Amino acid sequence: MDDKIPAWLDVIVLPLMSLMIAFFVTGLIVLSIGANPFSVAQAMIEGAILRPSGLGYTLYYTTTYILTGLAVAVAFHAAMFNIGGEGQAMVAGVGVAIAALALDSTHWMITLPVAMILSMVFGAFWALLPAYLQAKRGSHIVITTIMMNFIASAVVGYIVIYVLRDNVAGANETRRFLEGAHIPRASDMLSWIGIDGYSKSVPMNITFFVALIAAVAVYYLIWRTRLGYEIRAFGLSSSAAQYAGTSPVKIIIIAMLISGALAGLMANNSVMGEQVKLGLNPVNGAGFIGIAVALMGRNHPVGIVLAAFLFGVLVQGGAELSFSYPAVSRDIVDVIKGLVILFVGALDNMLRIPMEHWWINRQKAKMA
Repeated sequence: MDDKIPAWLDVIVLPLMSLMIAFFVTGLIVLSIGANPFSVAQAMIEGAILRPSGLGYTLYYTTTYILTGLAVAVAFHAAMFNIGGEGQAMVAGVGVAIAALALDSTHWMITLPVAMILSMVFGAFWALLPAYLQAKRGSHIVITTIMMNFIASAVVGYIVIYVLRDNVAGANETRRFLEGAHIPRASDMLSWIGIDGYSKSVPMNITFFVALIAAVAVYYLIWRTRLGYEIRAFGLSSSAAQYAGTSPVKIIIIAMLISGALAGLMANNSVMGEQVKLGLNPVNGAGFIGIAVALMGRNHPVGIVLAAFLFGVLVQGGAELSFSYPAVSRDIVDVIKGLVILFVGALDNMLRIPMEHWWINRQKAKMA
């Protein structure tokens, strides 16, 4: 008899139950400040999903969170907590800008693949030093990746201000990319199938599909390849995996390189997809939100995609909320995020233990 709950309960049902509790507590908070929680929820859903332009923004945020969530998940399967997605994506933005500035006089079908390759290379490079320190020196990956975030911010700031800065505009950013680095947005893709009139300002772009492909690739890597098996085995028991012939140095470095590359891939969405230039902070905290996304998605690509969409809804819905209900602070979205992380992460056993007991009793009843 299996005393572990099945994957569909772990990846989908438990997070949904935690989410419902988080929303219930948030509703009580909204009620305490004199607002109707159902009206607030309706305004957020309408602004993030039911309005076409709002849905476009939601999918733009979802794209970012899928990639940063996958980055955290790959490292986590190797028993590492990569907190450095923020810095890795930030440095990768430099790679995207280099490709865009060099090739923006050509065509996006040339610029985008080069930018994607450079973003993954730059992101993986920024993850290499923490990986080496963990594998060879025993330095804790959490500490080193956090430190690398601050270094990345300083390095990117120096490059943008003193190397790539557009002196004509006078701001601390590169020049705006030419047409050859403007990747297709939702309005362009809809026009391909004969739907015109969609807002060109909506930043959802073709990298959304890149993120979905990355989710499928991560699933295949972790659960369908020998390398993925070694990563999972090492994450479950490093001593047993080493006894079976797995090299800890190899797994740590490879897992972190893949993690950094996935985080770096996110920079294409923001730098080329929305900003069309590189500024001082092209990431805007997405690397840290990716941690919550991976946590809620149980480090499984399907769960990560769903969790990323939820956080996209919260971010876009919170922006719409400030217009519909000025009395309700936009910070209420941060409250929801915090409660989701609290119930899904810190209080996970509050629901998991009763669920496991229920499952065991159900199995016993079937056997009887």
